[in-house]
Amino acid sequence: MKKGNWKALLPIGVFLIMYLGLGILFEYGLHIPMGFYNIPIVVSFLTALIVACLQNPKLKFDDKLEIMAKGVGNKNIITMILIFMAAGIFVGVVGRGSAESVAYFLLSIIPARFAVIVLFLVSCFVSLAMGTSVGTITLITPIAIAVSNGSGFSAPLCIGAVMSGAMFGDNLSFISDTTIAACNGQGCAMKDKFHANFGIALPAALVTLGIIFFRTSGNEAAAAIVKDYDLIQIIPYLLVLIGGIIGINVFIVLLIGILSGSIIMLATGATQATDLLSNMGSGAAGMYETTMVAILVSAICALIQEYDGFTALLCFIRKVFKNKKGGKLGMGLLVGAMDIATANNTVAIVMANPIAKEMAEDYHISPQNTASILDTFSCIFQGVIPYGAQMLVAISAATELGCEVSAFDIMPNLYYPYMLLISSLIFMFYIPEKKR
Repeated sequence: MKKGNWKALLPIGVFLIMYLGLGILFEYGLHIPMGFYNIPIVVSFLTALIVACLQNPKLKFDDKLEIMAKGVGNKNIITMILIFMAAGIFVGVVGRGSAESVAYFLLSIIPARFAVIVLFLVSCFVSLAMGTSVGTITLITPIAIAVSNGSGFSAPLCIGAVMSGAMFGDNLSFISDTTIAACNGQGCAMKDKFHANFGIALPAALVTLGIIFFRTSGNEAAAAIVKDYDLIQIIPYLLVLIGGIIGINVFIVLLIGILSGSIIMLATGATQATDLLSNMGSGAAGMYETTMVAILVSAICALIQEYDGFTALLCFIRKVFKNKKGGKLGMGLLVGAMDIATANNTVAIVMANPIAKEMAEDYHISPQNTASILDTFSCIFQGVIPYGAQMLVAISAATELGCEVSAFDIMPNLYYPYMLLISSLIFMFYIPEKKR
């Protein structure tokens, strides 16, 4: 087997220097709020693509364009982009008001001493239904602060419960960017990935519930949190969730969600008819950056593969990870390293996909398990890094409400990502795939 060409990986290095280097400078050197997210990731990847095009001068530029076109035109990439758009339209139609309804409904019927458990469960459901951890944290963190103020539970514990639940849903949701990217990158059905993933995520979630229960069982909550809610808006989310679990095609599931959401939002007066199309457009536009990243990374990866960059990386991985179990761990560490570098779990998966696909063939790992590993490990790392969007959004939302917390206050309370790591390693090393 060829040793490959390490120089072909230079575009990835250029991207990391631009994005990670400038992100660290902005966040910690210049103390710019959300510093990492002030770096235009599309520009960083475009620069990396230019570097890739400048490599290998023996290959004509027209030939390089053809190679990039084949990479971008891959069936899985096109499918991924279309699902991104449909998922964006769905979220634009149904809005996010129903998330608060779920939270306040459960807080009104469950004793206040279990309020932190409610925050975790609500965040799990909302993130599963909406497919976004950041959106869930944005919506539920203000409720978590209200719970903290009204019940006496510590703010870092309440925020940690919200972030933990948000990462549970992000990992499993059928319309999550990470699920879409992992499944289409590995060419597996979403329901198959869900089944492989759920057996790992559920024990971690149950242990997390147990930890929260013991952490809060000795406290006497002061008061319940009461606010109006409207549960009928939850129906589109439930339809999408149930349709995905039973294996209906994701496009049909999203179409059902869009149609039912449109009818309910118009019938209840939550959205005016004149605003509905505008909301659809806004939802689709919200997927612009993710779509462009998928296109640019596909083009870059096609050139790197042509230049034998991935061959060099795979040779190194084979030397370090000798068997199937080691290969699985190697996949997890690969996507984890990508996530630490980019602070974006979807981008990490898109970047790791082509390498992981070749690793899966070498180590005889099924597509659904490969997709599960990529999604799970990216969510583990994204859920705990102090400069990730999830953490920064949670801190920002708390600060706006007069609650001063730091990432290092919250990190010890992020029980679910830690339990998910332990659960993943147990399933990876001790439980054969055929028993899952």
